[in-house]
This record gives sequence, C-alpha cells and structure tokens, in this order.
Amino acid sequence: MQLTLTNDEMTAFHQELAESNAAFKRHYPADSFHRQPVHTVYGGANLFKAGFAGKLGAIALNTLDAYAPNFAVFARALGLPGADTLPGNSIELAGLSAALDADADKVRISNPAAWLAYTVYTRVVHKLKHEPIEDNRIDFEDGYGNRPDAEEDGHAVAAADEVAKGMAEGVLSPFIGIRIKTFSDECEARSIRTLDIFMTRLAEKTGSKLPENFIVTLPKVVTAEQVATCAKILEKLEAKLGFAKDSLRMEIMIETTQSIINQKGENTVPLLVAAANGRCRSAVFGTYDYTASCNITAAHQSHLHPACDFARHVMQVSLAGTGITISDGATTSMPIGPHRAPKDGTLTGQQMDENRAVVHGAWKLHFDNIMHSLRHAYYQGWDLNPGQLPVRYAAIDTFFLSGLEDASARLNAFLNKAAQATLVGNTFDDAATGQGLLNFFLRGMACGAITEKEVLATGITLDELRSRSFVQIVGNRAKN
Repeated sequence: MQLTLTNDEMTAFHQELAESNAAFKRHYPADSFHRQPVHTVYGGANLFKAGFAGKLGAIALNTLDAYAPNFAVFARALGLPGADTLPGNSIELAGLSAALDADADKVRISNPAAWLAYTVYTRVVHKLKHEPIEDNRIDFEDGYGNRPDAEEDGHAVAAADEVAKGMAEGVLSPFIGIRIKTFSDECEARSIRTLDIFMTRLAEKTGSKLPENFIVTLPKVVTAEQVATCAKILEKLEAKLGFAKDSLRMEIMIETTQSIINQKGENTVPLLVAAANGRCRSAVFGTYDYTASCNITAAHQSHLHPACDFARHVMQVSLAGTGITISDGATTSMPIGPHRAPKDGTLTGQQMDENRAVVHGAWKLHFDNIMHSLRHAYYQGWDLNPGQLPVRYAAIDTFFLSGLEDASARLNAFLNKAAQATLVGNTFDDAATGQGLLNFFLRGMACGAITEKEVLATGITLDELRSRSFVQIVGNRAKN
C-alpha cells in the first residue's frame, strides 16, 4: 500500500493525539458510577437529631394517610396519567385494589392507569417506611438564620454530637452533610468558625471517622477564591483532626449570576469546580436566590422561569462527563393546611376541605417542578418539608415507570439490532441512543423506581448493566 507520510511524521501525529486525548480524559473522566441521591432534605441545625430521617418518614406517612388515603386520591392530586378514569366510588375502588393486590401485572394490561397509580403509591409507602431520606443537610444558612455566636457555637457542637450518635446507632441517611454560611465579608468568619467547631467535635466523638458520603456545602459562591479557600480549610482540618486524606468533600451552590458568567464574560462553573482542587463532588442550583440576582420580581420567581433553565443548561453542559453531579432547587410552597385542630377539638368539614385543597395544590406544584427537572436530566433536587417526601418519590417513580414499557422494548430491539449489525460487518451508528436507554435503566434502578425484575425483562443481564457501556455490551455480544 502506497503511503505519503513518513514513519516519523506518523509517530509525531500519534503522539499529538495521544497527549490531547489524555488531557481530555483528565478533564472529562466520565459521569460518576456512584449512587446519586434523588434529593437533599435541608433542615435547621438547631432541629437536627440522630433519628431525624425516621422522624420525617413517620410524618410523611401520616401526611400521606391524611390527604391521600389511597392510590386513586393520590393520583388525582398529582395529575398522574389516566387518574381521572380511576373510580371515586369506594366499592369500585375496593374491587380494583383487590385485583391489583392479587395480580398487578394482569391489571397492568387491562388498566395501565390503575397499575401506574397503584404501583407508584405502594412504592412510595415502602420508601417512606424503609429509607425516607436519601440525603440530609444540617443547615447553618438560610434554614437556620443569623443567631448570637454563643448560640450557633452550641448548635454546632450539638449537631456533631447527634451525627456521632446517629453513626453509632446506624440511623443516619445514606448521604449527609452540613451547609455552612456563605464566604461573604459579613459571614465568612462565622462560617469558618462553625465548620471548625463541628468538625473538631465530630472528630473527638467518633475517633476521626466520618459518616458515609459526608459533604460540606458552600452556598452563594461568587468567586473561585471562595471555593479554593474552603478546600484549603478542609485539607487543614483533615490533617489536624486525623480524618482520612481527601475524605472531606464539598459541594458548591450556584445561586448568583456571577457563578454562571463572571466579569470577563467567562463561564464560571468549571472555574469554581477546578478551584476545589479535586474536593468538589457536586454543584447545586439555588432557584430563588438566582432569580433574585437576575432582578426577577417575587411574583415571577419560580422553578419554571426561563432564566432558571438557562442556568441549569450552563451547569449541565459545563459539568457533563466530569464526574461532578448536579442538583436542582426547591419548591417553596409547603403542603401545610391553614387550619389546625384546637386542643381537645376537631376541624370542621369545611376546614378539612380547605386543608386538603392547599396540600393537594402544593403537592401538584412540587410534582410538576420535579418532573420539569427530570426532563432536563436533573435527577436530584431539594425537599424542605416532610410533606414533600411522598411527592418526591412519586415523581421519580412516575417518570421512570411511565417510560418503562417503551424503553424496555427499544433497549431490547437496540441490543439485538446492534449485535446483528456488528456480526455482519455493518456500522451501527446509533450507539448514543442505546446508551441513553441504558442510562434510563441505570438511573431508575439506582433510585429504586425500577426493580431488578423489570430490568432483566429487557433482555439485558445485570453484569451488562453494571458495565454501564452500551458499546461494550454490543461488542461482547458480537463476540459471542
């Protein structure tokens, strides 16, 4: 075969490409394979106790029972697909419930809306009983407020004591951490002091052991120097308190316009992450502070505002493939009825109806906001009240279960088509779509919305799923 380029020239080109590709892989090592929680629950540090997760789970179950005692009511409140076709008559509903309890898969064929509503409801109840909170943030910022120094010092010590107690008793949420105050001129001294007190006390109580998946949240970041300083503080605390090297991780909160685009017109997000020197695990979008920094009036500050989508997309394209996870913000309308029963009394029928309307309205808003986030590939968000927990898990389950049948058929067809095309020597050029389908099942299974049985029904094996690579799966099947 006649060639024009010399061996030395080819070697030089290969070297250039190898260096470039290696540099790319350092910056974009791929999305993290580790579990990402579906939410973070923020609560004031003054309220935190070791059994916080279990307590909120019990409250969430009581709220669900009070305002949606069955799957039909819950489905209608959230506006699930086909919810308006579900029976309102108690006798008809009891018959449908019995049929679903006996053989849900059979009913799925004849009444998919009932199956979806029933499955979502039962999985939400199971989740609230067994793992009501996935990620908990002990908050010393907005959810805590400004207090006298002596009071915040005491709460920092008490919170560390409760975390240590939760570790010993095994009752903490799978992910946990603290949110300190911002590093602004007004707050940085208090913020650093709280972090120091908390970590010092925790090291003392646990023998320098950390809870699983512990993280420090730095809010309202505006400069890379703030992130770099936080990372240096964590490094220093690690060394002086005996925590394992690089075990103190952090996340940054994108809550200002400056944390999206700086004074030079640069995209600030990757600069902020880089400033953490490898300690940054995630970036969190703060909806309401961000819209305020855009001068959007209070009446129009919402999760769905186009300004928020712009910021989300900047974060997304900046961090895709880096291994840094992203999280969306909160719904601030709380599912709390306006009326409370008087001591030794009961609510009137009208008051109960008004409470139900308020709670269902807040649920629907939260559900729609979460679904918006999920459609934009934000698989994690904030919850601020135990009454929001049923909706968080219902939205996650609905998102994945609604697409399960179609995704299963498509993945099965893609796997067969891809393997056949490879075997006959043709080019299969839609691997990205196959990877997208694979990601659907990985995400769904990781958060418990999709069961192992439902994954295996696609024709994929668990080993193939764990490889997390559609191209690798196709290559292995072609060899066989």
